[in-house]
Parts: sequence; C-alpha cells; structure tokens
Amino acid sequence: MITPDLILTQARVLTMDPDRPRAEAVTLAGGRILAVGSAAEIAALAGPGTRIIDAGGRTLLPGFFEGHVHVGLGGADLTHLHIGHLHGAEAVGAAFRDFAAANPDAALLMAQEAHYGILGQPATRHDLDAMIADRPIAMMSPDLHTVWANTAALKAAGLLHGARMPHGHEVVLGEDGLATGELREFEAFGPLIAHAGEGRINLGIATGEEPDPAPTAAERAADKALLLKGMQHCAAHGVTSLVNMDGNRYTLELLAEMRAEGRLPLRVKVPFHFKPHMGPDALDRASRMAAEFDGDWISSGFVKMFMDGVMDSRTAYLLQDYPDQPGHRSAPLFSPERFDRIATEIDRRGLQIAVHAIGDGAVRVVIDGYQAARAANGPRDSRHRIEHIELIDPADVPRLGALGITASLQPPHAPGAMDFPQEPTLSRIGAARWADAYLCRSLAEAGAAIAFSSDWPVADVSVLRGIAAALTRRPYDGARDERLSLMQVLHAYTAGGAWAAHRDHVTGTLRPGLAADLVMLGGDIEATAPAAIPDLGVALTICGGRIIHDAGMAG
Repeated sequence: MITPDLILTQARVLTMDPDRPRAEAVTLAGGRILAVGSAAEIAALAGPGTRIIDAGGRTLLPGFFEGHVHVGLGGADLTHLHIGHLHGAEAVGAAFRDFAAANPDAALLMAQEAHYGILGQPATRHDLDAMIADRPIAMMSPDLHTVWANTAALKAAGLLHGARMPHGHEVVLGEDGLATGELREFEAFGPLIAHAGEGRINLGIATGEEPDPAPTAAERAADKALLLKGMQHCAAHGVTSLVNMDGNRYTLELLAEMRAEGRLPLRVKVPFHFKPHMGPDALDRASRMAAEFDGDWISSGFVKMFMDGVMDSRTAYLLQDYPDQPGHRSAPLFSPERFDRIATEIDRRGLQIAVHAIGDGAVRVVIDGYQAARAANGPRDSRHRIEHIELIDPADVPRLGALGITASLQPPHAPGAMDFPQEPTLSRIGAARWADAYLCRSLAEAGAAIAFSSDWPVADVSVLRGIAAALTRRPYDGARDERLSLMQVLHAYTAGGAWAAHRDHVTGTLRPGLAADLVMLGGDIEATAPAAIPDLGVALTICGGRIIHDAGMAG
C-alpha cells in the first residue's frame, strides 16, 4: 500500500469530477492524487511520515488551467511601467519621468496598459516627445496590438521613415512621410521590442520564427528568467498549467532546460505559430514539435494562428462596416480559401488548431475552415478552438457546438467587466450589435465547449478576479445576461481548460491517478459574494505534488 506524502483535509473539495463532485479531503503521493474522499476515509490512509494540512473549511479545487496566456511576455511586463490607472498627458508624463529616473540604463522605457484614449486624443510621437525626448519611450495598448513610440524610440528601432510590413502590420506614416508614432500589430513594433532586449521572447508571437543568430548562454539564461518570473506570478494566483499562446521551438527548448534544472514550476503547452508569410511546408516544424514534446509537463501538438486584429484599432475583421467608420470592415489575415487549405492540412496531420478571431467576419472564416477540414478528413476528437470571439453573427452561434469547436473566452476582456473601459470598444461594435458581443452563456447553451482564461498580460492573470468578472458583468443594453453559474465558471477555469488543451488525461479534475495539481483558496468560494471573490486570495498552490505557492497555510 502506498503511503501518502501529503493529506489536505477538512476542505470543501470541488473535484470537477462528475462521478464524485464533492469531498472533504485529498491525499497525494508521488506527484499524483492517491485518493479523494471524506475526512475520515483519508485520515485512515496516513502514515508516520505523512504531512497533514487542515484546510479549515476552505475551498480546494483542481489547479487553475490558464488556457490562453503569454508567459514570457508577462514576465517582461512585470518589469515595465504600468499606467492603466492614469489619464492625460501630464499624469502619464510624470509616471514616465519617475520610471526613467529609476531605470537610468534601460534601452527602452516601456509603459503597459495604455488604453486607446489615455491621452484624450490619438497619441503621436510628438505627444511622447513632450514627456521625454532624449530617451526612447513607448506605450503598449492593453490588447498588446498597438504601440505608440516617441521619436527617439522610432529612430533607435529604424522605424522613423517607415518600413515594409506584412499584410495587417503597419508603421503608420503622417503626411510628412515620417512615422506618426503609432505601430500596429506585432511585426510593426517588433524592432522596438528587439531594441529593448526582449526580441527573442517576442518572436513566438511576432514572426513564429526561431532566433537568428542562435542565442548565447547568457541570452538563454535571460529568457529563462523572464519565463520563470511569469510562471511564478501565475502560480501565486493558483495556476498550475498554462497554454502559452505564442511560441516556437526555442520556447520549448528553454522550458525543457528549466525542467532538467529543476526550475519548471508549471505544466506548459506551446504551439507552433503559423504566420501568413509561411508556406505549407512550415507545418513540418509543427509536426516535429508535436512528436518531440509530448510529456505531462511540456507539450506542443497544436498550431496557433491570427485571423484578425482587435476592435479598438479597427483591425478586427467584420461582416459589416464599422459603425464609426463607414466603408471599413478590415480584412482577414488569411483569405477564406487559403485558410480552408491550411486548416485541412493541419487537421490531416492530427494537430489541434487555435485561431485568434475577434470580429464576426474572422470568426466565420475560422468556423468555415474547420468545417472544410472536417469534410475533407472526417470527424475526429480535434477540439479545434477559437480564441476570444468578441463578436459573432447569430447564425454562427450553433455551428460551434455542431462542429465540436471550443470557445476559448476571456471574462476579463468584456468592456466594463473588469479593467477594460467600455469605450471605444462598444462604439466600434455599435449598439445594434451589442447583443452579439462577448457571448458566453449563449455559446454554452448552443453546445460549445467553454474554456476560460485571462490572455495575460493583456488582462490581469488573477483567476479569482476573472471569476468575479464572469459572475458580475452586466448585460449591455438590448443584450441578454451572458453570465454562467459559479460551478460552470469554475469548470471553465479547470476541467474545461484542461479538456480544451487535450490535457484532461493529466490534470483538470481531482481524481485518483491524475496529477497532484491543486489550489486552495483563502475561504469558501460558495459562501462568498461574487464581487468579494478576489478578496479570498490563494492560500496554497500545488503542482505535481510540490507546493509552489504558500500564503502561510503550510506553516
């Protein structure tokens, strides 16, 4: 008989296992769940060396599964200036000057969470020059799709006179032929990120390519430090597994090195990022990544793509004109015909597909592509995903469930639900379409599998804040209530996320034999008012049987 390493008892255990949804105690051994049951049943299993933690009635759940995050970018984000709470050039400028004084050697002073109206007008390089002119400074939008840079930053990155960019990426030029300071999408501001020394960790989302030249040992160590910083931040919020929604082989190699060094705290899944400039033969790299990285801790097995941009910069692809810009709908990054071919080939290889699609036009192109792949290859347990789905045509709502498509949604993204302001997003969508925006309950009721996440650092990675946002968001005028129940929300952040990532055989529920991945909250979530859920805090995070975050519970 196996002797438990650790017993967690006197807890309100929500297992997410439909066969035994509730329990009082869980015991762990060898990095796995040994048993789940009543306090008395589990106490009988204890041996002389078993460690026992009394939960005192706190909620115990499967470790949160962060199904859409950018952990390396998040690690870098933690070192940047944060200005989301500020308004106006005077306040932003003062924050930049204080940050500059505290970071005299930084190649670039980057501010995060600069909402599109932060200066009260469209930002230009001249606005930022007035704040600091003699050092490169830049502001990143909360959605990570737009950067505004000063003249010094544009010069340092070689962008002041513009640059040729792939379709969908733009260095915006003024009438004088010089860059205005606005850089749209990842490849446009990639040279700026590279100047800051964060280019390698950004490659997975910017180009999908590998670092060239090969990074030195010191550079690899610096990139691993950013990944570790990001993962430790996630662990403090109860996360035990994550899907890093940008990636390349280099990212997987860094994670494997960290695992060998005993410094990998979380389970991580990494995609091959297929970009529009790539040909079909690039998918050979995706297949190799899938074959070589398929363990319980580090895995690949899927392809990430972008179909459009974001609402606020009007780069999301819509079926109808933007109401505040007649004649403009944007355009998909892949033509429907090309996406059909690519999706069919990815599916033929047995790989999963995850596509960023914000506008209803982009969502339709992706659904059509998944349908084409299914028609060509036959149905299988693909669990193809659509990331975000901020706007969807009503005719497409039932198609997700019918085709087995997972809706990968982010409760913090809905304007007004958490940190994102309602404007300019709701005006971009238009009041006539608010009933089709940020759907959740409607998609679930139509049969779509639901997985929740944060998209950190786009939004705060705090799962408890995300849960509160999901439970407290108010309907937009003319729209139905899109909230799910507490148990549905918790499922979407645990078992739903694991299932959506093909990791449900490893984690996501508390069942004997699965990984010992658990989160203990600071109280009883079922007895807590939704708005107060973030105040519970995370008392304990355990991954693979190891305590990776302890707020004092373990002594």
